[in-house]
Amino acid sequence: MPELTRRYIVMTMATEGPFDLRDPDTPFVLKPWKDPAALRALQTYCEHCYPELAVELEAWIAAISAGPAVRGGVGTRNEQHIGARARASAKRPPARRQKPKAKTKVVGRKKVKKKARGRH
Repeated sequence: MPELTRRYIVMTMATEGPFDLRDPDTPFVLKPWKDPAALRALQTYCEHCYPELAVELEAWIAAISAGPAVRGGVGTRNEQHIGARARASAKRPPARRQKPKAKTKVVGRKKVKKKARGRH
């Protein structure tokens, strides 16, 4: 998998530290084999990335999907919410489209001509 190369080595920090929102190079790690939300994020990324990477990601997604469901702490919590959202969206009726509001023509009004003023 030449496109899926190791770009970062991520290690557990010795102490808990806050995630630095201002540092664009800080890696954010998702574990798609443990977290169904991470797997959905990976699928969405796959749909929007360049073709060579998409092919390799599709193979990785297929391998994860074919394997057993292994859940971590966050993955277990996310799984409950994914199921709840799927049930809620299945029950929700389709949104009604509003009819466009067009201006109605006023019928019956006559234009009143102004009288020409004569010169005296």
